[in-house]
Amino acid sequence: MKTKAQALVEKTSSLETVVSDSVQESQSSEDKDSVTWSATPSVTESQFSTSLVAKAEARVSHTKQTSILEMASLSFLKQKHPDENVHVIKTEDSEVPLTRFLWSSKVEYILAQVGYTASPSNFWLFTTLWLHSGNCVFFIIYTFLLFLVGIPLLFLEMAAGQKMQQSSMDMWKIIGPWSGGVGYSSFMVCFITNLYLNVINAWIFFYMSQFFQFPVPWEKCPLIKNSSDFDPECAQTTPIIYFWYRVTLKASDRIENSGPPVFSLSLPFLISWCLLGVFTINGLKSSGKVMYILLLLPCLIIICFFLRSLLLEGAKFGLQNLVAIQISDIFNIHIWCLAGSQVLFTMGLGYGPITSFASHMSQSNDCLSDAFVVALVNLVTLLIIVSLNFSIMGFWATVTTHRCCEKNVETLIKLINLGKLPPNARPPENLLDNSISIYNTWLNNLPQRIKNMVHSVVAECSIDNQFSKVREGPGFAFVSFIEAVSFFPVSIFWFIIFFLLLLALGMSTTIGIMQTIILSLQDTFSSLRKHTKLLTVGLSFLMFLCGLFFTRPSGIYFISLLIEYWTVLPIIIIIIFENMAVAWAYGARRFLADMAILLGRPISPIYGWLWCSLCPVVLLILFVTVLVHLCMKHITYVAWDSSTSKEVLRQYPSWGLLLVIALFLIVILPIPVYFIYCLTHGIPFRSKKDRPMMPSKFLCLSVQIMPSKEAHKEEILQGDKTK
Repeated sequence: MKTKAQALVEKTSSLETVVSDSVQESQSSEDKDSVTWSATPSVTESQFSTSLVAKAEARVSHTKQTSILEMASLSFLKQKHPDENVHVIKTEDSEVPLTRFLWSSKVEYILAQVGYTASPSNFWLFTTLWLHSGNCVFFIIYTFLLFLVGIPLLFLEMAAGQKMQQSSMDMWKIIGPWSGGVGYSSFMVCFITNLYLNVINAWIFFYMSQFFQFPVPWEKCPLIKNSSDFDPECAQTTPIIYFWYRVTLKASDRIENSGPPVFSLSLPFLISWCLLGVFTINGLKSSGKVMYILLLLPCLIIICFFLRSLLLEGAKFGLQNLVAIQISDIFNIHIWCLAGSQVLFTMGLGYGPITSFASHMSQSNDCLSDAFVVALVNLVTLLIIVSLNFSIMGFWATVTTHRCCEKNVETLIKLINLGKLPPNARPPENLLDNSISIYNTWLNNLPQRIKNMVHSVVAECSIDNQFSKVREGPGFAFVSFIEAVSFFPVSIFWFIIFFLLLLALGMSTTIGIMQTIILSLQDTFSSLRKHTKLLTVGLSFLMFLCGLFFTRPSGIYFISLLIEYWTVLPIIIIIIFENMAVAWAYGARRFLADMAILLGRPISPIYGWLWCSLCPVVLLILFVTVLVHLCMKHITYVAWDSSTSKEVLRQYPSWGLLLVIALFLIVILPIPVYFIYCLTHGIPFRSKKDRPMMPSKFLCLSVQIMPSKEAHKEEILQGDKTK
């Protein structure tokens, strides 16, 4: 029964195969892997169409003798999978057609793609890059590269997954045989990335566990046991920095100082993995439903924060820094490099979730429109969050500068009363609401000698300098932003919804990566399809054990090492080989022609030109620039010095650099290994699987559109009349 059913599935697609073969025979010998749109065909269009139909009828005449057993087999398959969201596909190495579950709706699919790209670390990094790398110029360069490189590459990954109906581990072997190792590299990058991303979720859970205390512990220094004095280590710094390093992370002074996993972080880490397992244990069905909550809730929170931030004191100052622009920065190659890298990361390219999610959509889905929707939603979200962050940072800089002025006034008055400063150095005691302006005006009007004496005993209170102290990396969300929110009225409410925002965005990203790992394993090893729940539990437990490495006292330094110095290089290489596989191995024109058949409409050839010409050049320049920059830069990290209770800049040990290089080589190793395998076994560079996978409803259309570009446009416009 199964054998007959398989034969029937093959026969029902024979007409599509004949049409595709006829198309391939009609291609010019100059480029056998692409469809040539000829403006002056040697035969008339009607003759060409007639010949194709004749060939098709001759090749499929034997299928008319369908047996009763074959019809019963087809009926059996339909009864076995009555769900309309199940797609039956045939494989060469299996006698039984495999079933591939499709997304329940287009909305769930788009939410999954947007949720995967909406990583909170990307939002905070984008804010600090905007602030420290050219302000508005950075955004202009980013937007320019997004439309020229980001969206075409996003469309490439979506289209490849949707067309091949395979996850990344197997898909690239079909598209470009020599690039078959790309899927394994992206799988390893996903595995390692999800380890430390879930540690960040554990940090969020730990902060949320502190809400049961009032006031929250990061608003004031803790008292020493059996004493009314505050912890001297905390008294030398701010309470929020002390809480971040000494309470949350239990951070060591150096990366060399290791130790066992921190128990206060291990329990939240276990909870985050249990929650992630629950969200993914039923596959796409459960993940799709969860995305409604994990994305709609952050949208509501972001709107609330944005409206509140606009009403804060100093918000105007923050927004002025947002739109500041210096034209000379547009010629800075380093800013272009940072913007290009950020495009790849904010789009989530190279990791694999984009192709995996797209492979569970119908082949006729308009993935080009999906790419624009995902990119534009991501861009708008970035703009809103950056505006929100700048408004709140402007408020934070205003409040801290105001407190600096008040503290300086108290210090100066005390020194004058002690006779250490002359009486004419007395500041105005009543600073009122406009303390910064009053204090700075008084200071600037002092004689130079008195002004030098004042500067020698008190700190400079500058709102511009304070604003530029915004931290980079995880410290932005967990230090700078939390400190700013602590100045809000009813700050505990804003703390709660802020950490809910971080948790929802963090979980949506880790869910996307976890689903990709599971789906890739199931596509490669079909026996695992029967044990999805067991596979999910086993993977979650394994990754929990591996991730405990990052919960040690030195774990934050290893996370910074991977984020800042490791991730970008393998991702760029993976994207380069993905682009090569589609543009050169499969053929860009041929790929677009196949997609035009599947989508039922033409696709602009500009994407083929971008894949073949612009994208490879940009990616290669980006890789060389990043590599040179990393080689010339001192590899440093911000560490906690417990002796001085301050943050210090330390240099990574030599073995840290070796660790980055070794991990990079291990992840990239499958690409050259598979390349050598193809050479030794005589596997050609260009894919031989050149027949487009055509739904039957586009069969007549596919016969008509091939002779010439003009005929293609005419038949598309005619629609049902053509059929």
